[in-house]
Amino acid sequence: MALKFSPITCQKFPSFALSPMASLRSPKFFMASSLRSGSKAAENLKKPFMPPREVHVQVTHSLPPQKIEIFKSLEGWAEKNILTHLKPVEKCWQPQDFLPDPASDGFEEQVNELRERAKEIPDDYFVILVGDMITEEALPTYQTMLNTLDGTRDETGASLTSWAIWTRAWTAEENRHGDLLNKYLYLSGRVDMRQIEKTIQYLIGSGMDPHTENNPYLGFIYTSFQERATFISHGNTARLAKEHGDIKLAQICGNIASDEKRHETAYIKIVEKLFEIDPDGTVLAFADMMRKKITMPAEFIYDGRDDNLFDHFSAVAQRLGVYTAKDYVDIVEFLVDRWKVKELTGLSADGRKAQDYVCGLPPRIRKLEERAQERAKQAPSVPFSWIFDREVKL
Repeated sequence: MALKFSPITCQKFPSFALSPMASLRSPKFFMASSLRSGSKAAENLKKPFMPPREVHVQVTHSLPPQKIEIFKSLEGWAEKNILTHLKPVEKCWQPQDFLPDPASDGFEEQVNELRERAKEIPDDYFVILVGDMITEEALPTYQTMLNTLDGTRDETGASLTSWAIWTRAWTAEENRHGDLLNKYLYLSGRVDMRQIEKTIQYLIGSGMDPHTENNPYLGFIYTSFQERATFISHGNTARLAKEHGDIKLAQICGNIASDEKRHETAYIKIVEKLFEIDPDGTVLAFADMMRKKITMPAEFIYDGRDDNLFDHFSAVAQRLGVYTAKDYVDIVEFLVDRWKVKELTGLSADGRKAQDYVCGLPPRIRKLEERAQERAKQAPSVPFSWIFDREVKL
């Protein structure tokens, strides 16, 4: 992922959500609401190691104990149906496959070629690529999040349950994404690596607030959404790199997108199985996550300067078409169709209400998206520290 992920990133996963005011977000994230500047609460959030945005009241361990047993009973199923979406290490691409070879006599020439190609790419693209990379680099947070889920967490750090094996191996595969993008950006010479490194440290220290309540129903709905958002985001950065004439960068982003697609398939299959076993509980969880909105993994992104960095990054992603409000609603619609939510029968009264809510959500969000696009046309330009404070239009 980024569990990359309202629109950012990937990213991990860059990842869009619409607030009640239809503000746009990019993926590897619905945003925690901002606090008014100058308020006591805002001052508290500026203390060291505190997120730059408000963290909502957090619910924990919302899954009833009897439903935890469902995940224990699915151990064998997960081994046969989920672990198969992992690739053996020896068959995986590695970052070095796409980068200049430091052991080669031609290393300096290869770096110069990379830098020449990078010169043709505009600043706004680099803002998005940096944001996606930072989202991917916050991977420790995403593994931590998965290990909060009751019934599927890795209880020992080396547990042999299928769920624990998946979490560790998924993390290992995702780790290559940030490594590759980080090294590419370092070699490109187009970005301020120290500011980027500070942003990564801030983000990992701030954590994330996905509103999943230690509940694997909510957690796997979240990751299904986020992996698809990250797949879309990296796919679009690949497309734009190709348009700007950098085929090798397009290959980098395209290979990352391919991984995200494979991971998306696994998470979607988990929720599909939950709909089969417990349709009422699963549709209630789906509606719950949609009401809370899907927050992006990098919602707490901060560079030490810009308190609204995530909003600014998301706006650029929206304008470039990397990850948009339309993508957010398309994902909702895709999941409703893939999980056959409209076809569910035998639901409780609350389950039917949740079904109606989820199925009716896409057209309502599309109306908000149209209004937001009109407002976005008036957006200003702002400086980004990642590109040496050069200004980029939002």
